[in-house]
Amino acid sequence: MSVALTIALALLLRSVVDGMVHAQAQSAVLAAVGAALACVLTLVVNRLHGLIAMFLAVGKVGPTEVDRRVTEDIAGIEDIAHMEQSDYLDRVDILRGSAWSLVQGMWTVVRTGFTLVQLAISLWILGSVDPWLLSLLLFAVVPVWTDHRARSIINAIEVGTAEQFRLQRHLFELATGTGPAKELRVAGAGPEVTRRQRAAWDEAMMGRFRARLRAAIWAIGGWVAFTIAFTFLLGSVISGASAGDIVLLVTLAVSLLQAVHNGISQVTTMMNAGYHIEPYLWLQDYVKRQRRSGTPTPRPAPQRLARGIEIRNLRYTYPGTTRPALDDVTVTLPAGATVAVVGEHGSGKSTLVKLLSKFYRPDAGAILVDGTDLAAIEATDWRARTSAAFQDFGRYPHIALAESVALGDLAHRDDTARIAAAIRAAGADDLVAKLPDGRETVLGRTFGGVDLSEGQWQKVALARAAMRTTPLLFVLDEPTASLDAPSEKAIFDRYMAQSKRLAESHGAITVIISHRFSTLTGADLILVLDQARLVDYGSHEDLMTRDSKYSELFAAQATAYRLPG
Repeated sequence: MSVALTIALALLLRSVVDGMVHAQAQSAVLAAVGAALACVLTLVVNRLHGLIAMFLAVGKVGPTEVDRRVTEDIAGIEDIAHMEQSDYLDRVDILRGSAWSLVQGMWTVVRTGFTLVQLAISLWILGSVDPWLLSLLLFAVVPVWTDHRARSIINAIEVGTAEQFRLQRHLFELATGTGPAKELRVAGAGPEVTRRQRAAWDEAMMGRFRARLRAAIWAIGGWVAFTIAFTFLLGSVISGASAGDIVLLVTLAVSLLQAVHNGISQVTTMMNAGYHIEPYLWLQDYVKRQRRSGTPTPRPAPQRLARGIEIRNLRYTYPGTTRPALDDVTVTLPAGATVAVVGEHGSGKSTLVKLLSKFYRPDAGAILVDGTDLAAIEATDWRARTSAAFQDFGRYPHIALAESVALGDLAHRDDTARIAAAIRAAGADDLVAKLPDGRETVLGRTFGGVDLSEGQWQKVALARAAMRTTPLLFVLDEPTASLDAPSEKAIFDRYMAQSKRLAESHGAITVIISHRFSTLTGADLILVLDQARLVDYGSHEDLMTRDSKYSELFAAQATAYRLPG
């Protein structure tokens, strides 16, 4: 509509001038009234257009639909290997908060269509006055091309510096966060972290500044060329035209100039959206490829384990590395067994647990669950039959303790009896008693709640792991690393008893990782990992009767802690 109003305004202004020149007062007045009305309507239409674009299309669709789609796509990927790949992390970093730009770019496509119509009509009318004016379209291509070139330069450098930008943000959060604050101050490492953050910032920003400077030179050059051509052509045509035609030409020329400017601005906006669209489409394609690579007709998890989990020649190497994290591991975990995994740091203990949880896909070998390849079992179904407390557990510092525990089994989030039992199993009753609102106390000082110690947070994580009452795989990855010795022993006694109940009812396998060997002596099977390989396995008694890596580690720890052998 604004296109029609702009053209109508130009024609009405010509009528006003021609009416005045030829002493046709009535025609001039009517044309003037029409021109005034066209101006008012143009302002109203432009205002409504802005409101619709910003508040309805962009403001609503962006935060609700696009953000939701991106979040669901990321959360819907079965494994977590991509979270350790720089190309994925760089693109997700670009997508962070980009919903507005994405939808604005789509809306701009519509606006660009109307701008092209305005250009076409303006050129048609100008061409009817003098065909030479049509050559303005050719000159308009120059700033379009130079702006495209400028945006390409900016997009390339922003993708190229995304990793450094992500690094500086991480260092900033490290320097300003509450977690490392004490260590940084005691060690006096704050200035060094700040220096590294500044260096990463400078490297990212200087690259972007130089790129934007080159882009600005390209853009300015294109507009200078168009302005010179525009001024020359308009001046050569006006000399032989009537007064009304001059007004028409000037009005349409200004409108054309504005349309070209708007068109180029809109093309730039679309190209800017392309900076966000590329990682968005990359993510969509990545999600599709991940889903296609899964089993076409996945099988459900068994209701109970009859034979157990057989690991055959398992090998896995983390992306971007060459040394295997696990190499040719073969062992059977019997149904109903409590299995301890021991070894020095970096031996592959947590990697084994993540493979059993189907977080990674093995590079070679297989994991068989009662004879069925774990890769063929539907991931969400297997996860629904898994409970776990990991060493890098989540804290969720914005919800009540009861809600945080209920995250362990959302199907029973309203079951207060089950939540209470999970808290009791984790030995967290004393924690609840100290909180001002009991289980309804919001946790985390960041959001106005109550802060917890590391050990208390770990108890909350253990309670989440106890929410499911019928898991087939129960994982405790360094579950008591932040607890004192009495609390650790009490919790291990509870979980050992729980693992026996799970074994009797569902043949569940409990896998425990711990560096404190005294807590693992009651395990049915102990796996000993060393430099990514399984070097020994058996019961505590079996392993202690022979010269093994386990007996060596146990003896060293017993000497250090004066533990009985």
